[in-house]
Amino acid sequence: MTAAATDISRRRAWLMAARPQTLPAGAAPVVVGVGLAVHAGVAAPLPALAALLGALLLQIGTNFANDYYDAVNGADTDDREGFTRVTAGGLIEPAQVKRAMIGTYALSVVVGLYLVAIGGLPILVVGLTSIAAGVAYTGGPYPYGYRGLGDLFVFVYFGVVAVAGTYYVQAVTAVDAGLFPTGIPAGTLPLAAVVASLPVAALSTCILVVNNIRDVETDREAGKRTLAVILGYRFARAEFLALLGMAYVVPVVFALDPGYGLSALAPLLTLPLGVSIARTVLTESGGDALNPALERTGQTLFAHAALFALGLAV
Repeated sequence: MTAAATDISRRRAWLMAARPQTLPAGAAPVVVGVGLAVHAGVAAPLPALAALLGALLLQIGTNFANDYYDAVNGADTDDREGFTRVTAGGLIEPAQVKRAMIGTYALSVVVGLYLVAIGGLPILVVGLTSIAAGVAYTGGPYPYGYRGLGDLFVFVYFGVVAVAGTYYVQAVTAVDAGLFPTGIPAGTLPLAAVVASLPVAALSTCILVVNNIRDVETDREAGKRTLAVILGYRFARAEFLALLGMAYVVPVVFALDPGYGLSALAPLLTLPLGVSIARTVLTESGGDALNPALERTGQTLFAHAALFALGLAV
């Protein structure tokens, strides 16, 4: 254990491992899914609450997995400019972090049993692949997060799947599909749910892009080939701008639909914050500037999601 580690309490170390500052990113897609369900008249409190709890547990489990596997794979070094990792920093024994990962994922399975009962085979597939994807991101023989596929994982699972899945588990209760439907009942997964997921997917991925731009040099030295390492600073920043633009174009698309109206433009209130973050990402590469930008991106994601959900519901 390092000298710095001795100054951190056990409770504080576990909080650092769970990374509670990432939980708004886990909640954001559920918030949007609920807002769209309210608009469609299919909102169901209990499935929505279970979806939220499941999403937060998956987020924490993935945080534990990344902390553990990045350390044992040698991807976290002393030169890393990001927030402290408890396994690599010697704050918590690797075996304990691994057990916490397994336990958290197990709790998500317990919560998921209810969602599987009402959502059926589609939710079973989503739940199991979400856990597998969270572990394989940095774990296993071929961690895809080290091969430039992390951005795709975040976009799909923390955006599209999470929003659409939240809408689905509410809508399926409104059509009385019975327990464990084997398919997707008609009307429970409209195109609007997929399109509404795109801003959350984009901004969630922006968080990862900022993180990876900050870590380009240390990741390259550690052999961790994130998409930012593969593309370089210029194209990684172009990716960030494209994703940020998507987050603000989609509300305009909804606003142009008479069924939603101008209230769908509410997320545009966060645009000044998005522009401020973009200026930092386009000009900085060090942790002193990008760590605060990383936190502001997470705040923008949740604020955008909350305003979008409100605009859709209204």
